[in-house]
Amino acid sequence: MILQGQIVDIQNKRIYKGEITIENGKISSITEAEHNVNHYILPGFVDAHIHIESSMLVPSEFARLAVTHGTVATVSDPHEIANVLGVKGVEFMIENGKKVPFKFNFGAPSCVPATTFESAGAVIDSDDIKILLENPDIKYLAEMMNYPGVLFNDDEVMKKIAWAKYFNKPVDGHAPGLRGDDVSKYIRAGISTDHECFTYDEALEKLQKGMKILIREGSAAKNFEALIDLLPEYFENMMFCSDDKHPDDLILNHINKLCARAVAKGIDVFKVLQAACINPVKHYNLDVGLLQVNDVADCIVVEDLKDFKTLQTYINGELVSDNGKPLIKPVSFTNLNNFDCTKKEILDFKVASSSDKIRVIEALEGQLVTNELIEDSLIEDGNLVSNTEKDILKITVVNRYNDQKPAMAFIKNFGLKEGAIASSVGHDSHNIIAVGVSDEMICKAVNLLIENKGGICAVTASEEKIVSLPVAGIMSDKDGETIGKQYADLDVMAKQLGSNLNAPYMTLSFMALLVIPSLKLSDKGLFNGTDFKFTPLEV
Repeated sequence: MILQGQIVDIQNKRIYKGEITIENGKISSITEAEHNVNHYILPGFVDAHIHIESSMLVPSEFARLAVTHGTVATVSDPHEIANVLGVKGVEFMIENGKKVPFKFNFGAPSCVPATTFESAGAVIDSDDIKILLENPDIKYLAEMMNYPGVLFNDDEVMKKIAWAKYFNKPVDGHAPGLRGDDVSKYIRAGISTDHECFTYDEALEKLQKGMKILIREGSAAKNFEALIDLLPEYFENMMFCSDDKHPDDLILNHINKLCARAVAKGIDVFKVLQAACINPVKHYNLDVGLLQVNDVADCIVVEDLKDFKTLQTYINGELVSDNGKPLIKPVSFTNLNNFDCTKKEILDFKVASSSDKIRVIEALEGQLVTNELIEDSLIEDGNLVSNTEKDILKITVVNRYNDQKPAMAFIKNFGLKEGAIASSVGHDSHNIIAVGVSDEMICKAVNLLIENKGGICAVTASEEKIVSLPVAGIMSDKDGETIGKQYADLDVMAKQLGSNLNAPYMTLSFMALLVIPSLKLSDKGLFNGTDFKFTPLEV
């Protein structure tokens, strides 16, 4: 097979008319040649950090959508399913991913559970990490979110890092806001990347101290604008990632969109493509071709170097996407789950109180961090209730692994005027999380998810809509196009209920994310991450 086009040689910073000969899945020759083909051939895009589960699709279905945007590989942390099902969940992701021509590169989840302050469905200890890292399918130790454990030399944490060093596999970081001597110690422990920087200065310090920085632009957390100005100088040490990408977004674009945005800012195209195509392959030692002779033929054909519209995607020399249509066929698999709680009563969500003031979580658009507010309470019949006029709504986290009393708090900026929304995609333990205008509506939404053993939903007094997620309570067993449309329809309903957030369900899912140092709600109560303690709802 011969491909003709404008060949983009990223590493030598040149573009020329040429031909690429592919034999037995590898590039046998690249030659300069005159022709009239004006499209561009370049290495495929790599998402340098993503939780496939966030797409609500199993890996094989994720691949079918991703290849249409020129993505040939991911560096994937199966942390989400691991918190539900442990090592068995990681094995499911690996095996499902192997059924399709796409290069998933899974890591060993380092923090299962993510913290000791919430209830997950499984534990992965240092002995499990050793076994996982022995597997050649495991490419790295996934994000070390327990940065306090690193700073205070926690025995289990340090054993996990030591095993990664023993097997000569990289260690991914997760240290939002960590600066000064603390981040220096974190880096010295052997941690090589961070995708959690949300300010220019934080990313700059980490780059100057030797870390690789990932520019994250997902469905909820969006740090592209804050960090992209670092790319021209530090392009050799930066990558692009999604972290979390909802299915409706994945239908529209992936890493190609970040390249287009970077080029539109006037950044040199070779530097942009270095971050998007080359750096992840070299940092993680991936078996992904870089458009060199004798490389496996993982390459894409794009219309131009402005919008990066993908015309064709090849993986191991196989055409897997043509003119926006995936050629990867759906595969069969067996569902697995871990969902063991019974339906709740409205009384379970009532909070008796006479307090004048309450602590309120302030959700921030496009950020995983939150703020803490002190607001006036609204009390009816001796119980704290949502105040829709002030956009202070009741939020709950319900343990889905056993029956416990729901944890309650209040949150601002969801904007709902009626009904409730809920999700069993609740990072990182994936308990049920719901927000609504009344105890009745919250209870209705929670019970709808319990009945379906997982999903995301929106309810009113007269209507209910759900996207069922029967695979571990976080992924669908349907195809990507179907789930993308269903999710988009559900997103519309949430906004019709009044939500003014760009991604209400993704934002909701992160309000239990205790590894981000802000006020959050776990299944055990309000958590003040800045000093690692639970705080009461009332002031």
